[in-house]
Amino acid sequence: MVLFDGVTVRYGAGPEVLRGISFTLAPGSFHFLVGASGAGKSSLLKLMYLAMRPAAGRVELFGRDVSVLARTDYPALRRRIGVVFQDFRLISHLSAMDNVALPLRIAGVRESDIKRHVPELLAWVGLKQHLDALPATLSGGQQQRVAIARAVISRPSLLLADEPTGNVDDGIGVRLMYLFEELNKMGTTVVIATHNEALVGRFTHRQLRITGGTVRMMDPTAPTASAAPSAAAEPGMGA
Repeated sequence: MVLFDGVTVRYGAGPEVLRGISFTLAPGSFHFLVGASGAGKSSLLKLMYLAMRPAAGRVELFGRDVSVLARTDYPALRRRIGVVFQDFRLISHLSAMDNVALPLRIAGVRESDIKRHVPELLAWVGLKQHLDALPATLSGGQQQRVAIARAVISRPSLLLADEPTGNVDDGIGVRLMYLFEELNKMGTTVVIATHNEALVGRFTHRQLRITGGTVRMMDPTAPTASAAPSAAAEPGMGA
């Protein structure tokens, strides 16, 4: 699903943010991307949703080397990726219902199906009474839940979420994690970036842990977590 091979990231002439990163994520896997604020989590996600290219190394998505893709090939790949951004990126003049429905309408889903599925999902994330609300009338936590619903409504092949529980209380945060797990059970590969160690500790998913510009692949269920810097692929995993 995702392959990084010797990837380095820097912005302009600045220092390396990430260096020599190598790992693979298998289809249907679930990973936390963990690290302190500023460690490079958002940069790693940007590489996965084609918002930037590495300064060195190779990134593959769905078996395709993105460094040699034409820009015209990007939209087709991006339609397979759901992204929850830290700044939500909701469309201000659209209601919560219409923001969440947007990916489905772009994909040509029947309006009758949209009117059935979107309210169900918004109710599940606790926004049943806010279907017609504009983003400006919602709290930060409510906007975040709309953004999450929009990212998962089309059941993407790959879901990337940048601090998706950062503006909600612990109860809602755990509920959202269960939503991500249900999507994962249906086959979506999930990567959740967070610095909330308490939340991560409640689950047993593998971790990509960023420290000092490198990545360790860790399995909390193993007797001793694998901790080789810029680790190779998970055991038994291919690209």
